[in-house]
This record gives sequence, structure tokens and C-alpha cells, in this order.
Amino acid sequence: MTTDQILSEVRETNLSYLMLAQSLIRADREQALFRLGISGDTATLIATLSPGQMMKIAAGNTLLCRFRMDDDIVWGLLTNHGKTAANDTTARLHASILMAGRHQEAA
Repeated sequence: MTTDQILSEVRETNLSYLMLAQSLIRADREQALFRLGISGDTATLIATLSPGQMMKIAAGNTLLCRFRMDDDIVWGLLTNHGKTAANDTTARLHASILMAGRHQEAA
């Protein structure tokens, strides 16, 4: 993949992310704060962006979204390969609880 292709993918991802975020915020603000891992102030800003503003922001070469699972514990729970379905469900629930706690700490 060339640099131009990567930058094009970043811009497309940015626009998709902003559109999804705005839609989630307008539909259910509290759920959006949790699912996106953003603050109330950021949600207010995103909700009020015009299409032109979103296009301009998305056109940058920096990816706007990021992984919220930045530690080995959460990744281990989410990638629990070879375990039974019951253990997989429990591991995913545990990972969700850990990420929800981190969202509360950030807020």
C-alpha cells in the first residue's frame, strides 16, 4: 500500500467516524459518550458540526479515532482464542466492564 493510499484510507475512516459519532450522539447522547469514549464537551462539539466542517476535519492526515483497549488485560480478554462459548461471553463482559470503568475515570 502506498503512502497516498494510506492517507486516502485515513481520510475516509475519519469521515465515517465523524458521521457515526454525530449520529450516535444525536440518537442517544449518554450511550454515545460510553461507546465512543468521549467527554460531554467533545460530544457537544461533534453534534454541532456542519457537513462542511466534518469534511474539513476529516481531510487531515491524522486518524481521529483510536483504540481504547490499550492494555494487555483487555486485549487478552477480547482475544480469548480456543475457549468455550460461555468463557468467551464472560471474558467479553469482563472486558466491557473494565472499559466502562475507564470511561468513568476519564469523564
